[in-house]
Amino acid sequence: MQKALVFACILCVDIIIVYTLDLGATLLKFRTRNLDHNLFRQWAESGLRCTLLYAGSMLSKDAAGPLIRRWITVHCFIDSVYETGRLALFDNYRLDKYNSWLVGTVAAALACLFWEVMLPDTNGESNGNGKERKQRARVLFIRVIRLYKPDYILLCGAFVFLSLAVLCEMFIPLYTGEVIDILGSHYQWDNFRSAIILMGLFSLGSSFSAGCRGGLFMCAINSFTCRVKMQLFGSLVRQDIGFFETIKTGDITSRLSTDTTLMSHAVALNVNILIRTMIKTLGMLYLMVSLSWKLTLLMLMETPLTGLLQNIYDTHYQRLSKEVQDSIAQSNETAGEVVSGIRTVKSFRTELGEAHRYDVCLMETHNLKTRRDTVRAIYLLVRRMTEVGMKVAMLYYGRLFIQYGQMTTGNLVSFILYQQDLGDNIRTLIYIFGDMLNSVGAAGKVFEYLDRKSEVSTDGNLQPSDLKGHVSFQNLTFSYPRRPDHNVLKNFSLELKPGQMTALVGMSGGGKSTCVSLLERFYQPQQGQILLDGQPLQNYQHNYMHSKIAMVGQEPVLFSGTVRDNIGYGLPGCSMEKVKEAASKANAHSFISKLENGYDTDVGERGNLLSGGEKQRIAIARALIRQPQVLILDEVTSSLDTESEQMVQQALACCPTQTLLVIAHRLKTIERADQIVLIDSGEVVESGTHEELMNQKGSYYKLRERLFKDKEKSDTVKIE
Repeated sequence: MQKALVFACILCVDIIIVYTLDLGATLLKFRTRNLDHNLFRQWAESGLRCTLLYAGSMLSKDAAGPLIRRWITVHCFIDSVYETGRLALFDNYRLDKYNSWLVGTVAAALACLFWEVMLPDTNGESNGNGKERKQRARVLFIRVIRLYKPDYILLCGAFVFLSLAVLCEMFIPLYTGEVIDILGSHYQWDNFRSAIILMGLFSLGSSFSAGCRGGLFMCAINSFTCRVKMQLFGSLVRQDIGFFETIKTGDITSRLSTDTTLMSHAVALNVNILIRTMIKTLGMLYLMVSLSWKLTLLMLMETPLTGLLQNIYDTHYQRLSKEVQDSIAQSNETAGEVVSGIRTVKSFRTELGEAHRYDVCLMETHNLKTRRDTVRAIYLLVRRMTEVGMKVAMLYYGRLFIQYGQMTTGNLVSFILYQQDLGDNIRTLIYIFGDMLNSVGAAGKVFEYLDRKSEVSTDGNLQPSDLKGHVSFQNLTFSYPRRPDHNVLKNFSLELKPGQMTALVGMSGGGKSTCVSLLERFYQPQQGQILLDGQPLQNYQHNYMHSKIAMVGQEPVLFSGTVRDNIGYGLPGCSMEKVKEAASKANAHSFISKLENGYDTDVGERGNLLSGGEKQRIAIARALIRQPQVLILDEVTSSLDTESEQMVQQALACCPTQTLLVIAHRLKTIERADQIVLIDSGEVVESGTHEELMNQKGSYYKLRERLFKDKEKSDTVKIE
């Protein structure tokens, strides 16, 4: 409001200055018919007005800003610049001072507002952030272009056809107007035939080139999108487990599906539109000036207003589009959680509650889409009203020019066709810059994942041929990424010897599963290290280490595919004999043979076509087929019957040199262990054999007495 008042005051002061100078020139008889003298007087008056308005603006802080100073300069000198060009080109000078002042005021205001919206003045920290953001956008754009390197041939061919299509398309309105002039004046068959043939050839060339251009660009986009998705997915699966615990699944799927597509448009589609529009705009401006420079200047007055509308629209529309995208990702994540946990939902009878939660997400998305579409509707309404006003003004002045013999009817038709297309092109140019920034922003999110290095190093190259499997935990301190202030392990030390079974027991949350996760290199401890045969785990080659250390979890995960695929998972070319041998050791061969297709039976998504015990045995077979030197079992016998458990135990006993780490809850499994380690609050409380710990009558004795006193006979009790 204060700036508006300042503008109004400056205008009042300026009109007083203009009136005073004009009155003084009349009284002193400075007006002459010498055009050079009048032009010199106008420049002198512009300089004087600018000086006085500058001096007055210094009295107010609101008037001392760069926007108002810039407007004062343009406002004072725009009419002098216009009249100078008019006199130099057409030897004509206009003496209507007050009309020119009014037109100059409006033009200067539109130009300065356009500058302020498109290139706003910033200083201090915001200026630094703006420069940094622009620099980052340029770097990302260059990286996207480099990723297109395998598709350069397709892009070059597409740009060639793009240029041909644009050049042919530009001449179609010109020959359309020529045909109208031929039909409206003295008809001559030769001229008419030549115009029709040329117009047809240009139309055919434009259509053919446009088709080739579109096909080549789509091939490049599809190739690029597929390649980037593969690179992104490869980078994601190499990340550490902590990354997936802190990043939502919806964000990852959004990067893979939406952002990679937007990223591909940054070059192949947006640059295609940008270059095509720029060539057409420059070419049509040249042809329009040749038809009527006056109408061209009139038409260009619409450009600043169009740019302002487009920029305001882009700012709000892109912000709302991002919110809509985030809301859709939240809805998808909610639906995915319900579908993946449908058994839990049904067991607790929360179907209506989950449906309501999903409905809330959908309503939020609906409201955001409504706001976004409302912004677009208002923008389209204002833009169409601007277009109609410009067309009315152009038709009015075009009729006057035809009456004065300054242009023909055909020329006016050609000009109108060019003007309609040029207006769309200018709006496209303004929009495409914002859309390119949006695409580059999506590329930034993709590159963020592509550039991320896993916190767990996989650069080791040690691959000994005679690994013994001696594991040593040395002074480990560890906290999970999602809770960095809570240490799960505190100065933890433990030794696992080859040929021995070590059982970890303790209350839930004590750190048993954390030990397994660190041994599997899912995480990197903050302090301490884990040694395998005297060498830190990170020194071993990644694939080699995981072929020597195998784990079976309490809730094993199977993948879509056959039983054979799941047992031989990660072992391409594994023979059927080895698969059957591993299944027999895990007591899985008998039930697999009874399946409809045997080892070729599909287990379904996440193995949901099998029971819990069947999935457990297949997971055990998947570990045994690798013949690991270190085997980790996290309560793997909880879903097995007594007979299957005994057969699995016998299979494990067939490997006397194997290092076995068990998180056990069954009493018989614990008693059979060579070493029992009681963990509490991330520290080793007691360790030894079952008899030694029972004789000590310490924490292990109390835990066993409390949890197994009445259930020892059933042998199905769990130590939590």
